[in-house]
Amino acid sequence: MAAVATCGTGAGSTGSVVAAGSKNHVTSFQRRGPRASGSDSSYSRLVSIAGTRPSVRNGQLLVSTGLPALDQLLGGGLAVGTVLLIEEDKYNIYSSLLFKYFLAEGIINGHTLLVASAKEDPADILQELPAPLLDDNFKKDFDEEACNHKTAESNIKMKIAWRYQLLPKMEAGPVSSSRFGHYYDASKKMPQELIEASKWHGFFFPEKSSSTLNIEPCSLTHGYIKLLQFIQNIIYEEGFDGSNPQKKQKNILRIGIQNLGSPLWGDDICCTENGNSHSLTKFLYVLRGLLRTSLSACMITMPTHLIQNKAIISRVTNLSDTVVGLESFIGSERETNPLYKDYHGLIHIRQIPRLNNLIYDVSDVKDLAFKLKRKLFTIEGWRGRSFPNLKI
Repeated sequence: MAAVATCGTGAGSTGSVVAAGSKNHVTSFQRRGPRASGSDSSYSRLVSIAGTRPSVRNGQLLVSTGLPALDQLLGGGLAVGTVLLIEEDKYNIYSSLLFKYFLAEGIINGHTLLVASAKEDPADILQELPAPLLDDNFKKDFDEEACNHKTAESNIKMKIAWRYQLLPKMEAGPVSSSRFGHYYDASKKMPQELIEASKWHGFFFPEKSSSTLNIEPCSLTHGYIKLLQFIQNIIYEEGFDGSNPQKKQKNILRIGIQNLGSPLWGDDICCTENGNSHSLTKFLYVLRGLLRTSLSACMITMPTHLIQNKAIISRVTNLSDTVVGLESFIGSERETNPLYKDYHGLIHIRQIPRLNNLIYDVSDVKDLAFKLKRKLFTIEGWRGRSFPNLKI
């Protein structure tokens, strides 16, 4: 099976991926013409890649975030060539978990990983990835947890407002025939043999900061320059760049950047109200340019709650393709509020990319809450005192 990948280099455009004719994939427009020398090389096609699927709305190639519920909220998954920004919760507990789901999904699908952090050694992060759940195990674990909450949910159902009864219910269980998106057991670690068999690159800033560079005034910070160089080298040297096709079977590069913008990266936007926002915004601008022309997807976690200047947050949002915010109840009044007793926080879908356009879309799903059960991270609908019949 083959398909076409055409990537734009503009800051406001994303790569357009057209799936080729196949009985197992959605077909799209293909130019008809004679083959040159009877070879398939005359057709611009993208080889089917494990762990990907074309969007049913625009044919854009998608990868899973590692959390099927989040995939649904983002329109099917994370588009290749785009940046997903996770606004960290106050104590960086749940955002760190989503970060590990993203990396774990890459290992399960055989994707190449690039893990960057100024806080934790990437090798240590990989050792903390959650263990994957097979379909059968997931159903068993989900049924057990659902049974524990059956009584409470039955009582809540009596209080549901009549207008919410009409909302459709979204199934939480996996589709056995689909391999896009997996479920993970947060109480167990990924088997060591899977990690050892994976291909990954680590960028630990304390180890990279020893080398010296001639940096011009008002330019990028030393940490951002080194990270951009590292990402660029991996993309070009290993053939993830669209203009330099991979010699072997095509694959996806998953880039995970932890705590970007924190003082550990040498940035001061979290320390002063008039911090050097130019360094961070320029980094994001250049990074998106690299992603647009490559078979890669990036997840960034950022402590936006520490950034005092709201104008900087607005610029960072505009330079990201997808933005998801996590609001934890830990340490807040909501933690002891009986209205929130069944949840651990709220999840806000700030921004969804409208691909190949200069404007962004906003999710029509609001009032979402999350909770970390014994094994599973779940997202559910929530609205004040009423609980809509919506589970994801």
